[in-house]
Formats: sequence, C-alpha cells, structure tokens
Amino acid sequence: MTELQARAVVVGTGFGGGVTALRLAQAGVRTLVLERGRRWVTGPNSTTFCRFANMDNRSAWLTDHSIVPGVDKTWTPYTGVIEAIEGNGMTANVGAAVGGGSITYHGMTLQPTRDNFARSIPKAAHFYDQLDRVWYPTVSRMLGISPIPDDLLASDAYKSSRLFRGVLPKVGMTPFKVPLPIDWSYARGELTGQYTPTYTTSDVAFGVDNGGKHSIDVTYLAKAEATGLVEVAPLHIVRDLSMNANKKWVLCVDRIDTGGAVQEQIRVTADAVFLNAGSPGTTRLLVKSRAKGLVPDLPDAIGTKWGNNGDRIWVWLNPNGDAGTQQGGPACIGATDNNSLIPYTVVHAGSPAQASGATLVTVVGYGIVDGAGTWAYDAEKDDAVLTWPSTADAVLQALITARMESIAAVGGGLMIDTNATAPSTWHSLGGVPMGDAVDLYGRVLGHQGLYVLDGARIPGSTGACNPSYTIAALAEHSMATIVRQDVGHVF
Repeated sequence: MTELQARAVVVGTGFGGGVTALRLAQAGVRTLVLERGRRWVTGPNSTTFCRFANMDNRSAWLTDHSIVPGVDKTWTPYTGVIEAIEGNGMTANVGAAVGGGSITYHGMTLQPTRDNFARSIPKAAHFYDQLDRVWYPTVSRMLGISPIPDDLLASDAYKSSRLFRGVLPKVGMTPFKVPLPIDWSYARGELTGQYTPTYTTSDVAFGVDNGGKHSIDVTYLAKAEATGLVEVAPLHIVRDLSMNANKKWVLCVDRIDTGGAVQEQIRVTADAVFLNAGSPGTTRLLVKSRAKGLVPDLPDAIGTKWGNNGDRIWVWLNPNGDAGTQQGGPACIGATDNNSLIPYTVVHAGSPAQASGATLVTVVGYGIVDGAGTWAYDAEKDDAVLTWPSTADAVLQALITARMESIAAVGGGLMIDTNATAPSTWHSLGGVPMGDAVDLYGRVLGHQGLYVLDGARIPGSTGACNPSYTIAALAEHSMATIVRQDVGHVF
C-alpha cells in the first residue's frame, strides 16, 4: 500500500471537478486530482476515438461488449469513454475520461430560465440573479460558447437541422440555435476536405478527433495544471472514502492499467476532499461509506432525490423533405415549450448512421422531473444500486410524446421512442441533494472538509436544460465562497 498525503483531493474531472481544481489552484492550494479514466489527446485528423461505424472497446468502460443498443459487438475490456450503469428501471450513461462527460457530450450549453431553475432547484432559487450576472457568463467565457454560424447551417451537411427547424413553428414551437463549446473553423475545414469528418457527420458520441471542442480537459483542467499546483492522476479509481481517528479524510485508491488490472494500491490522507465523480460516482461512494460505517453520521438523505433530467431519445423515421446524406452536428437546433404544464426542451442531435432505404433523424427531449430515484447499498456487489420508478417522469414523457407525434404529423414520417422499453439517461442528477445532504455551497452536512460540487447535489433536473452549464456555474458560485471562507481555515 502506497501512502500519500494531500492538502486537497478532487475526485473526478468533469464540470464540477474542473472548476474546483482551477479555483483551488488559483487560491494557492496544492491539489491532487484523481480520475478513473484515461487522458485522450486529440488533434487534426487524429484517430484518438472510435467512430460509430468502427465502434470498438474505446467506446465503453471496462466491459466486453457494446453498450449501444442494437450494436452487437464484443471485445477485450478497455478503459473506454462511457460507462453504462444498469439500475432498476433506468440505465445511467456516464463519462469516464480526463474531462469527464465533456469528452462525449454534444456540448449543449443551455441556461434555464429563472422560473424553471427555481422549479428544479428551489433551495438555490435565490442564487439565480448572481448566477445569471456572474457565473453563467464566466463558464461561457471559459468554454468559448457560440451557436453554429449561418454559413455552416446553410451547407448541405446541415440539411436535417434546417428540416427540423422548419417544422418547429408549425407545431407551435420557436426554434433557437443551441450554444456550443466549438471552434467552428474545424467544421468548416471538414467541409473543405482539410479534416476527416466528425462534426459534420454528428459522429461525436465517443469524442471528437479533430480538436476544436472546448472540453474540460483543454480548458479548466489545462489552466489548473498550468499553475504547477495541480496534479491530475488518470486511471486512479477511488474505491472507498473513510475518516480516520484524527478526522482526516482517507481515500483507498486503485491505480489501474487500461485493461482494468490493478497496478498499485494507494491510500491518500487529505485535509479536504471534493467529490466530483458525477452523480452516480459521487453518490455510490458516499452510500458505500455510510453503509460500511467508514464515515460516521453521514446524512440520511444521501442516496435520495436522484433524477434522469427527463431524458428521452427519439428517432424520426422518414420525414418529408430532404434530410441530406449526412447530418451535421453537434446538436445545434432546439426549441422549448415553457407554456407546457411541465417545461421541456427538444433538440435535433443528428444521427451518425443511417439504415438502408430509410432516413433516420435523432430528436432528444428533456424536462423538469422530481428526484424520485434512490440508491441503496448492495453488500454482495459492494456498490450502490439505482432504483427509478417508471411513474416518476410519466406525465412529462406523455407531454414529450405528444409533441414528437405532432412533429411527425406535420413533417411526415413516424416518431419512434427508443427508450420505451429500455429507459436510459445521459444526464444523471441528484443522490446527494442540496439542503438535505449538503449545504447550499456543497459542504456535506456535519462533516468539515468534505464537499460535493457536481451534479449529485442537484435534485433530479436542471430546468428543462441539459445539466453541464448549471453544474459548472453552481460550482463556480460555491468555490468563490469556499475559497473565501474555508481555505486556510478548514484546510
């Protein structure tokens, strides 16, 4: 067992972890960042990631088979970019890489309205004005947010986006361009033959080879590492979190190779631990710590108020009009329905593959749901298991279904709910809810020096938007207070 000492440890490198690491470094705090996934380096015409047509073990986290429904492939397990966590009634898809979910997400960077934010996160509703004025814009600058330029949207590669945009007003919805963390010169370069297509074919689900995607690894984490105070340790899995007799935090960590074999066991003792392993990762770790008695008196609310952000993925089969031979991306055209009983958003995400003799257009929907999911410890697995009741988002899904069917009624073709028999989400939220398990700044109640700053503290949904922007903005807001109040005092 290798013994390490650290002032501060950040677990996870997604939107919460990247913000946390940078702001700790800027406050002069030497920080160790533990990430279970590997680092993926991209560049023009690189072959870093697999593509949809040649899917291989780089797509999936330490499993011997494809996690994509309908793709029947097997391979040698590898530390690929996405883990599919199967629960009762729901599969949660989560990122596993330096940069977390920012490596594989389309990049939709949407800010909820004031009212929708309050409906999703009522205990933080009074933060909205400051988030709107300071912290959302801070994240926007860090990630280089911009919508698709008009010239690209007018190109042949984006016919499906224009087709979708044209139908929306006919069903009573107002389309908008989705802000994205993309250097659009790379997409233009694909159209001129300078780069191998990936943006312009929407083949982005396993990462973007060409570069130009302002993911967390090349923005927040790169700036954090440049300070010289942050060490990012890839392929380090935190197995357990405990408190020792001196009330220091102890992390039991396995350093693995890319096949998952343990190379070294490490015990890290820290003054402060910031959990940012994503909603499932953070929640599973704390549920285990409570059930095994590793940390005394953890809040009863740990493992509660989990939600799927109302996620649903639809295929629009054979719409009228010309959707083109390829569907450009990332997801760049959306629409909201804030007049609905439950607010929701629909977005065209582009399909990287087409069936012979058919046209397939992907449309995603998500909205506001209650955090009705729970995580419970399974001693045989030494892990926490998710349970999601099918009734929890039934009303929302009925509204989204009606909207999808109206789009097909106007635009032709047929809408197919791909999650009808196998519900899944890409937007896990909750499990360590704000106000019940942590305070409004992410401090675990009753446990000095232990923090949760990722989506685990957001109960269920983020105001009919995908969560990344709100997770990062709340992390910025919380870290401003933690740096001011806790650095030099708590740790």
